[in-house]
Amino acid sequence: MKRGILKILTCIVFIVIVCICIITMAGYDKYKKAINEESLDKKISEIKEQSNYSKFDDVSEIYKNAVIAVEDHRFYKHCGIDVWAIMRAMARNIKYMQLLEGGSTITQQLAKNTYFSQNKDITRKVAEGFMALNYERHLSKNEILELYINTSYFGDGYYNVKEASLGYFDKLPNQLNDFEATMLAGVPNAPSVYAPTVNYKLASERQVQVLDKMVKYKYITEEKRAEILKQTEYYREYFQKK
Repeated sequence: MKRGILKILTCIVFIVIVCICIITMAGYDKYKKAINEESLDKKISEIKEQSNYSKFDDVSEIYKNAVIAVEDHRFYKHCGIDVWAIMRAMARNIKYMQLLEGGSTITQQLAKNTYFSQNKDITRKVAEGFMALNYERHLSKNEILELYINTSYFGDGYYNVKEASLGYFDKLPNQLNDFEATMLAGVPNAPSVYAPTVNYKLASERQVQVLDKMVKYKYITEEKRAEILKQTEYYREYFQKK
C-alpha cells in the first residue's frame, strides 16, 4: 500500500515538474520573441520621446511613495520578481479558490505595459518575469519607476501620469496636493473602475486602501491619513461638476 502511494506521489511530482518546465520554456520563448521584435533600448527611447513624458523628479514624492506602498512595497529590495509576494498571492488564491492576486511587482507591470497584452495567461506571466529581470539589469529602480508611471493607464483616455494629472486635476504631477496624488496612485489598478470621473465612490474606497498601505509601511502617519481624507467631500463635488 505504501509503495503504491509513493509511486503515485512520485508520478504527481514528476508531472508537476514537467508542466513547470514546459510553461517556463513557453514563457521564455514569448519573452525572446518580444525582445527580438523590439530591443529594450529602442522601447525605452520611444517612451521617453513622448511629449507628455514625466521625469522622476517631475513627480511629487507623496505620489511616488503612494504608488510603491500600494503596488509593490518591497520595490527597492527585490530583483524585479518578488518571490514572497508570489507565494502570498498563491496562498490567498488557493484559500478563496479564485484569482484575487497576481503578486506582480512594479517591474513586472512595466514589462506588461510595454511588451505584453493585458490578457491573463500563465506563459505571459512567465515572459513578464524574464522581461522584468532584463529591465532590472539595465536600469536603476528610480528609472524603472519613472517608466512605469509613464506607461500606466489611468482611465478616461489618459495613458501616463502627466496626462492623468492634467486631465483630472488641471495640474502638473509635481503640483498635485496630497489628496490628489494619493487618489491618482490608486487608479491604474483598475482604471475602468477607479477613475474618479467614472465612479467617485469606488475611487475613494481605493484611495483609502492606498492611504492604509502608506500608514502600514510608514510613509505617512495616521494623523496625516485623517487630514488627507477630510477633503473627500470637496472632491466629490469637484468631480460632479467636471
